[in-house]
Amino acid sequence: MATDAAIIGDRSALVLFSGGQDSATCLAWALDRFQHVETLGFDYGQRHRVELERRAVLRDGMGLVQPAWATRLGEDHTIALDALGQISETALTRDAEIGFEESGLPNTFVPGRNLVFLTFAAALAYRRGIRHVVGGMCETDYSGYPDCRDDTIKALQVALNLGMERRFVLHTPLMWLDKAQTWGLAEDLGGRPLVELIVEDSHTCYLGERGARHAWGYGCGTCPACRLRADGFARFTASAA
Repeated sequence: MATDAAIIGDRSALVLFSGGQDSATCLAWALDRFQHVETLGFDYGQRHRVELERRAVLRDGMGLVQPAWATRLGEDHTIALDALGQISETALTRDAEIGFEESGLPNTFVPGRNLVFLTFAAALAYRRGIRHVVGGMCETDYSGYPDCRDDTIKALQVALNLGMERRFVLHTPLMWLDKAQTWGLAEDLGGRPLVELIVEDSHTCYLGERGARHAWGYGCGTCPACRLRADGFARFTASAA
């Protein structure tokens, strides 16, 4: 990572960019609004770490969708968080069948993941002189993850601002959108080229499967992430017909 001083301050943003559909849409959203946008990915031993390999392809593709975005796209950062994977006995960090815990939460829930991600993102933003942090958390189409809820993100923003004595703004543009609306937002931002880029090059499947190509992209087609993405894409295309 570079260690330069502050870049553009209030006109810059840092996007939590995993390589999935939601974070790709959030990256386009940020590029449409800010003059300088950097990206941040996390390697925490996730079972579907193939998503990390899609990040560079998606970043390059954004500049082809909108030439102006290429000039706004800044550095990419990756942080290794092996410890998070080591302490997480979940279906996202272990070879385990996806199901539900006794608590009612899916066993794909990685405790503390978004709290850790946003804390590290804020620490990086602090050093880079960036005020705005963008994440793809969503309370509409989600698996019940408590760290995706709007109240959680708002509370964390307060804690980060107090703890770092900064005025960070945590943006969650997908918070109240379902997957069909997320596909619609992508089309509004970058037209069919952006939709096609996300279909072809983003990765969502929890199992890391990229063998089968469906209308909505690559994936096993049966895990919760694939089902959400497929259902949303079907509703999106039906509404556009």
